[in-house]
Amino acid sequence: MAAKTPKTSMYKWEGKSRQGAPMSGQMAGQDVALVKAQLRKQGINPTKVRKQGIELFSAGKKIKPMDIAIFTRQMATMMKSGVPLLQSFDIIAEGVDNPNMRKLVDTVKQDVAGGNSFASSLRKHPQYFDDLYCNLVDSGEQSGALETLLDRVATYKEKTEALKAKIKKAMNYPLAVIGVAVIVSAILLIKVVPQFQEVFSSFGAELPAFTLFVIGISEFLQADGWIVVVAGVAAAFIFKHVHKTSEKFRDGVDRMLLKAPVVGDIIYKSSVARFGRTLATTFSAGVPLVDALDSVAGATGNVVFRNAVMKVKSDVSSGMQLNFSMRSTGVFPSMALQMTAIGEESGALDEMLDKVATHYEAEVDNAVDGLTALMEPLIMSVLGVLVGGLIIAMYLPIFQLGAVV
Repeated sequence: MAAKTPKTSMYKWEGKSRQGAPMSGQMAGQDVALVKAQLRKQGINPTKVRKQGIELFSAGKKIKPMDIAIFTRQMATMMKSGVPLLQSFDIIAEGVDNPNMRKLVDTVKQDVAGGNSFASSLRKHPQYFDDLYCNLVDSGEQSGALETLLDRVATYKEKTEALKAKIKKAMNYPLAVIGVAVIVSAILLIKVVPQFQEVFSSFGAELPAFTLFVIGISEFLQADGWIVVVAGVAAAFIFKHVHKTSEKFRDGVDRMLLKAPVVGDIIYKSSVARFGRTLATTFSAGVPLVDALDSVAGATGNVVFRNAVMKVKSDVSSGMQLNFSMRSTGVFPSMALQMTAIGEESGALDEMLDKVATHYEAEVDNAVDGLTALMEPLIMSVLGVLVGGLIIAMYLPIFQLGAVV
């Protein structure tokens, strides 16, 4: 049984150089004494060394997928530069700001130092490293080309996260428009309309129907506005809970989003891009096509494509060519089908799939930019209609009174 490696922590230090100049910084080490010894080797006389505490606002900071992508790129760079695996963990941990990410890196390092393989150490953290990631790292360790596989995984993670960011940008923009419109309208109805209502009460004349309608909404929000807020929060919570627990509901949302105008086209192209990127990465790593399709199915991010990929897997297992099987699903675009066929005929399937992914990632980027450009005048139009409608409703009685006079 391998001896347990002492845990590495981050230490803040202050000291003086050989010339007497004050210096300070951070260093990873196993204890204060070893950190001081390391500083003295560098010609620094340490005056204060203390273990770095966890900052209040960073303690609960979550580990994001982009953090994993950056970690993978750093590991690939270290391995290519010839830095030993365990030392790579120390260097990366020292430069990480998120304490939870630093803890994860240190935990993986302890497992590897204890005699476990890199892949098996990663598999202990499935919430951060999925099966595809672990399988590719395992293939790299088995083949002796870990640095090459890490580079491919890093590229895959970076491209995937960049694509996800574009999708979120496309989805968040309409929500932002709705949110701004609701907030502005609520402020006008709760704070501004009651001021006009006091003026109208002195008229003693019948108000227009449109004005009465707006006043009615204002009175409801003033009296029972909390009901609207509670109902909105409850609806959002229920939706999130059901979406998380019900596969049938998630599948229904996926199908609905795929048919949505504008956004549906972006999601469709992103799913094709994920299909191409994931299959190209796994296939180039030497993973058999049938096994690779399992990882691809989960990576597409949409039930329609997931079901299509599982059908493709079944067809390929029975001897059908990949491009014919993809064509039979009726899901994939003609460009992807033609590029796949060329790749199979030329023996360069991974290169062709990579080009498919690059093409559709660019398409998603262009579509998101187009949506952003479209939404800017739409925001002005929506706000103009809402605010203008409320203003007209408030001034309409004044205009009518002026006409009577």
